[in-house]
Parts: sequence; structure tokens; C-alpha cells
Amino acid sequence: MFELTGKVALVTGAGQGIGAGIARTLAAQGAKVVVNDIRPEPAAAVAERINASGGIASSAVFDVTALDQVAAAVAEITATVGPIDILVNNAGNGGAHGMKPTQFHDMDPSAWNGPIDVNLFGVLNCCHSVINQMRERGAGRVITIASGAGMVGLGIGVSPYAAGKGGAISFMRHLAIENAKAGITVNTLAIGLMARDDETGNPADRQDGVTTALARQIPIGRLGSPKDIGAFCAFLASDEAEWVTGQTFQVNGGSVTS
Repeated sequence: MFELTGKVALVTGAGQGIGAGIARTLAAQGAKVVVNDIRPEPAAAVAERINASGGIASSAVFDVTALDQVAAAVAEITATVGPIDILVNNAGNGGAHGMKPTQFHDMDPSAWNGPIDVNLFGVLNCCHSVINQMRERGAGRVITIASGAGMVGLGIGVSPYAAGKGGAISFMRHLAIENAKAGITVNTLAIGLMARDDETGNPADRQDGVTTALARQIPIGRLGSPKDIGAFCAFLASDEAEWVTGQTFQVNGGSVTS
């Protein structure tokens, strides 16, 4: 099940956390994984860990918000590793102040650009750079890691971040319909609160007050882990998921059920 041997997977923003977990999971299923990050050292470290575990991985350093960098990297990956079968848009940005909650009426407009550029335009750039090669081959998997904040109003002061994620969710639905007959599936994971810890959902590693309060509302009783998201991506990337497209899956421990 979920055999990915011989497939080439590009995972953006995979130098740590969720992206690293996705990269490791896809590699464990046999995919040749390209680990992207804007920073060379974390990307190389994740690739090295995968290779040391018996997988196949390499790293690619580029900024997803720069279309020319993305297009050049995709061309290089295609030439050296192979055509990209699986694109996971994981790169994300909480903005200039990270995910510290700031109400919109108190926010400096300069703080809007980061989350919109990465969370929306980063997805557009990466999809535009791979979609034609997927269409030519008549197959492909596109998965975007979004957020529940892009689907429901939370009122916790992350509105530009939510706007970027919500835009990506909407874009993915349209991309799915445009490319369904070309053999390409396009899906989104709207994830809930995630632990920073590499493996577990231990809430102790996130101490800010908003996160702690929201974590108490998760029915399963823990934050999400990179393994949780990696497992779902492995399914969506597989041949078994060929009839699943245009969907936004809420992966959040039961915190949002509608």
C-alpha cells in the first residue's frame, strides 16, 4: 500500500518540522525526495538523515516566492533526479511577527506581505513550474499544506496568514478541476495546531498562551506531529488515491469537524 518507489517528490519548506516529516515519510515509501528550504544547511541535514536511513534524497535551495528561482530549480531537478511526480507545497510563513497574535486593526500593513507571498504566491509559483510537465506525462500529485485558519474564523489575530492559506485552498480546488482529465490530482490538508517537536504531539514544546488554550480544545488530546501529516501525504501521493482530487481535508485531531 502507498508504494512510491521510483517517484520523484519535491517537498518545499522541508528543512524542519512538518516538511521534514513529510519528506522522511515519502522517502520511507520509496520516493526519491528533493528537500527544499530557503536555507541550505537544514535542507542538507534532512536529506542526509534520509539517506542515512536507507532512503534517497537530495536538497534544493530556493525561495518559493521567487518564480525565477523556482523554475530554475525545477528544471535542475528534472535534469538530475527526474521529472517531478509529487509536489508538496509545505513552505509557510506566519509573517514578520511569526504567529504571535495581532489583531488586524493593530497590525502594521508591512506585516501582510510575508504570509501572502509565501502561503499563496509560493504555491502558485511551484504549481506553475511543475504542472505542464505533469500534464505532458498524464500523471501527477499536487498536495498543499494549508491551515484550518484558512477555513474558519478564529479571531486570534492571524488574519493575513489566514488570507494566504485561504487563497491557496481556493486555488487548489480550481487547479484540481482544470487538471483532472490530465491525470493529475490536487488536494489540500488544512491542518490544526502542530507541535514543534520532530516526532510527537507533546504540547509542552509550545508555551505561548494562545496555543496552550487552543490545545486544550483538541478532542484527541494532543497537538499534531509531522508523522501525522506525512502519513496523509503518503496516501494522497499514491496510486491508491487516484480518484481523490479537489478536496480539502481537515487534519486537526477533531478540533474542527465541519
